[in-house]
Amino acid sequence: MRTRIEPYRIKTVEPLPCTTRAERESALIGAGWNLFRLPARLVTIDLLTDSGMVGMSARQWAALVQADESYAGAESFYRFEAAVRAVTGYPQVIPTHQGRAAERLLFEALVAPGDVVPGNTHFDTTRANIEWRGGRPEDLPIREALEPACEAPFKGDIDLRALERRLASPARVPLVVLTVTSNSAGGQPVSLFTLHETRRICDRYGVPLFLDAARFAENAWLIREREPGQGQRAPAEIAREMFDLADGCLMSAKKDGLVHIGGFLAMRDADLADRIRAAMVGGEGFPTYGGLAGRDLEALAVGLQEVLDPAYLADRIAQVRGLGDSLHDAGVPVVRPTGGHAVYLDARAFAPHLDPLHLPGQAIACALYLHAGVRSTEVGQLMRGRPAPDGVEKPVPLDLVRLAIPRRVYTCCHLDYVAEAVRDVFADPAALIPLEIVDQPALLRHFTARLRPHVVPAAHAVPA
Repeated sequence: MRTRIEPYRIKTVEPLPCTTRAERESALIGAGWNLFRLPARLVTIDLLTDSGMVGMSARQWAALVQADESYAGAESFYRFEAAVRAVTGYPQVIPTHQGRAAERLLFEALVAPGDVVPGNTHFDTTRANIEWRGGRPEDLPIREALEPACEAPFKGDIDLRALERRLASPARVPLVVLTVTSNSAGGQPVSLFTLHETRRICDRYGVPLFLDAARFAENAWLIREREPGQGQRAPAEIAREMFDLADGCLMSAKKDGLVHIGGFLAMRDADLADRIRAAMVGGEGFPTYGGLAGRDLEALAVGLQEVLDPAYLADRIAQVRGLGDSLHDAGVPVVRPTGGHAVYLDARAFAPHLDPLHLPGQAIACALYLHAGVRSTEVGQLMRGRPAPDGVEKPVPLDLVRLAIPRRVYTCCHLDYVAEAVRDVFADPAALIPLEIVDQPALLRHFTARLRPHVVPAAHAVPA
């Protein structure tokens, strides 16, 4: 059949919030032009993130009933542990309440002030947790990753020559982190070839390799689609090869774990795992629950099985790709090829008339919300920029707007609505309002910063 259908049927529904333009304008001003600060009840289609935005299956909801809520050694933990071991092959499994907790625990154990942690492209919380330890996250993307229109199949790859130079340098490198898929690079996959070569380089210098595996299943499916010789392999088999090439992983299970909350660390090194378990009791929880309820562990154990179902992955990737292709065909500048979990608008090509320091990505995201009630995320100057000691900020390499697609939540009709809204905003560049930061925290400023429309000084204003 030519018509693609979702490989599930809907059993429970909830109404979508519908708002007026005036209500959205008032809400956006009240939120300081920061979409993270908006109440969800004022958002019609929420593409802010794919993290925890998931429709759980009947099997997952049923699993909650058998949850063991014992404080220590619950049966739910052992079922969860077995599921993680089956997917990753790692013997040491440590649950955490979400991915950033796993990052914090791992970096507290390994990273010291002055250390350098290379990766393909670190995402926001990874970067923040390394910096919190006094380390320096270093992004080593391949050249094609910085060219949004380039159709290279594996733009999530790390620059292998740059990695080798870094590991050969005098700086201490406690670990290398590969994010699969690479969120900041447009949800782009990492190839098996690069994973093998990264493993070889890390072995040469005796440096551990960890995967940020939040979207490991989507990466495995894109390897199946794009890497020669992989087209007949099962996603679970490809995923296992990915994990076999690393020493361990950290994961936000709110993505490819298909759950609303949860994460974990998994690794081979028993001594490292014991150090982490000893340290986590004071803040994260006992090592057999890690800040999660037994029912969360049960849902995650099932989700790790379901996420590798070929029918699920084929539909998931096709749904995201369908939105990306629709926008690309309409002339909207997007990151190509479409990645695994989101469509990324190229903000500088979308709004070339806006100064990069006036937050073009955030301007587009705000205009999209005002026009249609669609919430998205800026991945650019606001998220990745840093004020210099002299107070002057430099433009970051890329300004993107991420339309993150929740798993098993929205139908193709919902995404047709999103495509129409994006096309409308693209057709009206005059509606894009340049923005400036009013106040910001030292770390992860995009979550809570307050903004306002940029005011051109009177001396530089263009006469009417």
